[in-house]
Amino acid sequence: MIVRALGLLDAFGPDRPALTLSELARHAGVPLSTAHRLVADLARCGALERDDAGRYRIGLRLWELGALAPRGQALRETALPFLEDLSRITRENVQLAVREGAEVVFVERLAGSAAVPVHTRVGGRFALTATGVGLVLLAHSPPELQDEVLAGRIERFTPFTVTDPGRLRRMLADIRRDGHSVSDRQVTDDSLSVGAPLHDARGHVVAALSLVVRHGSVDARALAPLVRTTAAGISRALSAR
Repeated sequence: MIVRALGLLDAFGPDRPALTLSELARHAGVPLSTAHRLVADLARCGALERDDAGRYRIGLRLWELGALAPRGQALRETALPFLEDLSRITRENVQLAVREGAEVVFVERLAGSAAVPVHTRVGGRFALTATGVGLVLLAHSPPELQDEVLAGRIERFTPFTVTDPGRLRRMLADIRRDGHSVSDRQVTDDSLSVGAPLHDARGHVVAALSLVVRHGSVDARALAPLVRTTAAGISRALSAR
């Protein structure tokens, strides 16, 4: 029943924030009677809420529970002052992300007044192979995961997206050597992202941050020291905590 309930919740997304009972049953692949019973239970405990039109939305209770996730909330609280400083200085997009399996999960995003539009959102997932934070997290992931990702289908988002496994391996080696990543027009053809790793007290990479600017507005080499310095400050705070 828990698996089926999670299947119902997985039906929601940025393009499907509100769903009817029949839509929930169809997306989750369960009979309507089963969906009715599960939705009633989820609504009673606040995991789902019903609007005036009779559609269901994610409830506040799930947000409350999600805020307790240590890799999300604790990391965000520690990093936020540094992210705000970086955003204030640059007036650009600043992003914080962790790795979940073979994907990136964004736990924070600050958009500056002069920021280029981005596709990412807090709680959203993305491929490891394209974004600045994703490349950092992939570069510091276990070798077997790197092999799995590079042996699979590498999605192309723009004409500049790197999809060649050999070239990606060289990029990952450069990231480990240089301490930062550069994603130039790989997600959108007007953006450039510079990312850096965050370490815990044992030196393990637990997250990554990135600064996303408009392509051509500034040289990535000028941004890298600023991003690495911010990452180092957050890493020290994480270690102390």
